[in-house]
Amino acid sequence: MTSPQQGLTPRQARRLRMAIAGCAMTAMAVVLVIQLGDGSSLRSIGLYGAAFILSGAVIEMSRRGRTRLGMAVLGAGFVLLLGADWWLRNH
Repeated sequence: MTSPQQGLTPRQARRLRMAIAGCAMTAMAVVLVIQLGDGSSLRSIGLYGAAFILSGAVIEMSRRGRTRLGMAVLGAGFVLLLGADWWLRNH
């Protein structure tokens, strides 16, 4: 007797993705504080501000039930932001 695999309920999925976005926002806050202490450029600090906005948008998307879209936006957005930060540091 095998039981069918059960996934998360939609409510659990929303809460999980909201928690992930909240953790990402916290991580960006820590990195921003470190960047401010190192005297980084305003452009680099602006990117971390954009990451805050991105995380907040994902939390709102998850709250409204657009969890998959929100996670795709979060993943793609952070890859772009980290790539832009790397590029700004090296050019």
